[in-house]
Formats: sequence, C-alpha cells, structure tokens
Amino acid sequence: MFYVGVFVIWLSVAHTGGTGLLVPRFPRPRGPVLRSQYSYDTKYFTQPVDHFSFTTPDTFDQRYLINRKYFEGNGGPIFFYTGNEGDITMFCDNTGFMWDIASKFKAMVVFAEHRYYGESMPYGKDSYKDPQHLGYLTAEQALADFARLVTHLKSSIPGAANSPVVAFGGSYGGMLAAWFRMKYPSSVIGSLAASAPVWQFEGLTPCGSSYSIITEDFQKGSPGCETHIHKSWDLLTQMGRTAAGREKLSSMFSLCFPLNTSTDVGTMSQWLLNTWFNLAMVNYPYPASFLEPLPAWPVKEVCSLITASSEVLESIAAGATLYYNYTGQAACLNIEESAVSSLGDLGWSFQFCSEMTMPTCMDGIHDMFPPQPWNITAYIIQCKSTWKVTPRPYWILQQFGGKNITAASNIIFSNGLLDPWSAGGVMESLSDSLVAITIADGAHHLDLRSSNPADPQSVIEAREQEVQIIREWLQDYYSKL
Repeated sequence: MFYVGVFVIWLSVAHTGGTGLLVPRFPRPRGPVLRSQYSYDTKYFTQPVDHFSFTTPDTFDQRYLINRKYFEGNGGPIFFYTGNEGDITMFCDNTGFMWDIASKFKAMVVFAEHRYYGESMPYGKDSYKDPQHLGYLTAEQALADFARLVTHLKSSIPGAANSPVVAFGGSYGGMLAAWFRMKYPSSVIGSLAASAPVWQFEGLTPCGSSYSIITEDFQKGSPGCETHIHKSWDLLTQMGRTAAGREKLSSMFSLCFPLNTSTDVGTMSQWLLNTWFNLAMVNYPYPASFLEPLPAWPVKEVCSLITASSEVLESIAAGATLYYNYTGQAACLNIEESAVSSLGDLGWSFQFCSEMTMPTCMDGIHDMFPPQPWNITAYIIQCKSTWKVTPRPYWILQQFGGKNITAASNIIFSNGLLDPWSAGGVMESLSDSLVAITIADGAHHLDLRSSNPADPQSVIEAREQEVQIIREWLQDYYSKL
C-alpha cells in the first residue's frame, strides 16, 4: 500500500536497444498527508545503525506514530504497523482497517517508520551517499528495529508490559509483518500480511505472473481492452521514429515536454507500462485518491475509453488521461512522474539491487505488454553499475524460508485476486495457523483500507474472518498468561 502495487522503474530503457531491467515497485500514496483523518502523537526512538555487529556505535532516531485513545492498560493489545518503503504518515492515513477495529479491541495503535525512509535517516542527508552509508538498509535491520521498538513500548508505557502485539502490514510492509512473526515470535503473537508477495523471489514464482493478472484485469474491464494495449507498443515505436510522429504523439497525449528523441519515446513506453500496472493495483470499488484521484473501478472506466475508438493510440491517450487527469486540473501529462526522483524510489531501487531480487518479465503472449525477459546476468551487472553492490538473489529465501515456512504460526496472508502481486502471495492455507484469505474483488490490500459502503461482499467477509482470527490469537495469549 501500501501501497503499496507497483511502480516499475527501469534502470535502462528497453525500447531503445538497451536491456531494460524491470524493478518491481510497490505503490505509495502520492504527496504528503497535509491533514490526517486520524490523530496520533509523533515520537522518536534511538536505534543502533547496525544491530548485528559491535563495530559501529552509530545511532539514529526512528520515527513512530502512536495513538493510545482506546488503550486501557492492564495488558491491552498493541496493533503495530511494520512500515514500508516510504513516509510513515502516508501509510498511517491509508490503513483504516487498523483504526476501524482498534476500538473493538481497546488497542494501542503504532505505526513504525522503516529506516532510510521518511524522517528515519541513519545518516541524515548523507544516508544515500554511498554503499558504506546505505548498506544498513535491509529488511533484517528493519525487523530488528521493530523488535527493539516493541520492547521499548512495553517497558515504557504504563500497563503495556504484558501487552500482546499484533503486526499489520501491506505490500512490502506485509512481507515485513509476516517475517516479523517468523523471526521474532516473542515480540509479536501474530501478523496480518496483506498483499504480501513473500514468494515473488528467484525460483519461487514465474516472473511473468503479475503481468498476466494485469492483462486479465483489463480484459475483464472491457473485452478487447487488452488487445488495444498490446497493439499500442509497436504503433508507439513506429510513430516515434520520425520527428513528425513524435510531434503528433506529444500533441495526442498532451505531454508537458515534447518527445524529441527515440529515447524519449522509450521513456513514454515505460510510463505507460507503469500506468497500467498502477491502475490494476488501485482498482478499488469506490472513488479513491491513493496514487491518483480516480473513479470507482478505474480499470473498467479506462477500458471503456480505450475500446471506444478504433484509433489505438488515440484511445490509449484517452485512457492515460483519465488516470492522470481525472479531475481535469492538469494542464499536461508528465511522462517523468514515475521516474526515480524521491528517496523512497531510490531506497527501493537499492533494496532491489541488494537482497530483494524479485524477478519480473513479460512475453507479449500471455500478457499485453512488450516482451521483456528476466536476465539475471544483466540485473547483476546493472546493479553493480548503479549502486556498486552485488545482489544476493537467494538471500531472502535463506533468511525467511522461501516456501518452507510451515514451522511458523499465526500469520494471515490476505490477497485480492485483482492484485498483480497476488501472483507471489500465499494463496492457500499452509496449516491451521498459516491462513490464506482470498478476496475475489480485491485489488492491492483492499482489506487494510477503511470500510466503505461500496465494499464488495468478498472484502467484508475477509475482514470479518481477520477480526475473528485476531480475537482467537488474543484469547489464546491471555489464557496462557
């Protein structure tokens, strides 16, 4: 979410002769939350930069948000959000489910920011300076941060010493929530891992699965929609070969900056690919402004425009305009807006090049996208060139078990069938306490969002099941206490 879905960042442009490297990117809400609908106090906790050696005394202040409105002490529960790759305030404001049920459980609510994102910068403005400063950006270090913060909360807040902690997270945050329970079972009694592609790693899931799901989403949106998009890539390349064609494209899409070269056309193709991926992830049943202000069921709305005309590129332009300018307030469309420009994007790019090897590919046969194979050799070369680090493609599997996770317990894996990332999720229950919940009409972690009158029955039932399981975890904890 969150959040979480995906931006797709290319370390080089695929449509201009180079080897395009797709970096799977989870979506984050755009822009700062100016006025949160939820109230909380902002706190900071001093963490060691390195939890796993005794070679550096460096520390940093980890930001966390806390609300104790419903917490009555005496060992009441703590709902703990394991922060994603971005500013924690945005995740806080987009995880309404935690807030909705906090009063039922009389729970304290905590949102912990992930190191190297938002304000939790271990080395301030130098945090991204070089691998020596950035090398402490790992899931393992982040999980250790969460464990120490839980200990601090329970030891410093009156009445919390015996409080059971339930972890929540969506997307990458959902992966962390699941791994938190696996690695620190004494810190957290159970986890809700929503839209968590814990199996989207080397050797576990076919690399093109996410793009096949997106194609199915668009086909369902309007039959023929995926065919138009499939045709658009070659047409875009052909028109972009001439100055006159590039000028026509710039006008057709109302671009903020004209397409001057074939490289610009490659950037535009990337931008459109990002657009369709993001749109599938935020295909919510009601109007929402998660990534962009969009209508209910936006895939259906975009596809209705795409299939309305036989002029493929003009219809694609109409669909892109709805996504980026549904409010009608944008004077032009900026194809650079999904590029690597923020610390959040940079941080995930580094993580992808260190331990988060999540293969993605397209074949143009089982999906509506231009063919782009997964090339692990090119991936390693480009990561060395970009970040001066050598990826560890199998490290996450060694750390967290890959598909051999049945020794773990008390984890809910929820996935929406409309969500591209469900391809790498746990879709079938693995034991009585490793429970998979599928949401037929759900996009990216819809169940973590606030309840809405337009919610489909599938997400209503999913939330009810999640609440019941959490209640059982707590009852079991208190009975043993």
